[in-house]
Amino acid sequence: MKKNEPKIINAEGRTLGRVSSEAAYALMGKTDASYVRNIYSGSKVTVKNASKIKITAKKLDEIYHTRYSGYRGGLRILKGTETKEKRGMKELVKLAVYQMLPGNKLRRDMMKNLVVED
Repeated sequence: MKKNEPKIINAEGRTLGRVSSEAAYALMGKTDASYVRNIYSGSKVTVKNASKIKITAKKLDEIYHTRYSGYRGGLRILKGTETKEKRGMKELVKLAVYQMLPGNKLRRDMMKNLVVED
């Protein structure tokens, strides 16, 4: 894989956790020989066939995501089924990768280089 070439992950028939952990690992730059943890490497990742991820109905009920508006009482807790209905599997993959990345100033730059396709 060349430096500017994006890593392509085929998600068809794979579980959500395995796909998202592979994407997070590549976004952090740990697949490059010149990995430094405090400098973003600029790695790009493309996840294809996100709608064909293997996930059970029980798992969709178990996972949840939170949103906070900043106001008192503004915490919204959404189940995985609600997120899938409203925004699709693409959003579930993005949220899973987001939570697997380190919570520092580089996270936003890493997420800009993630592309999720159906």
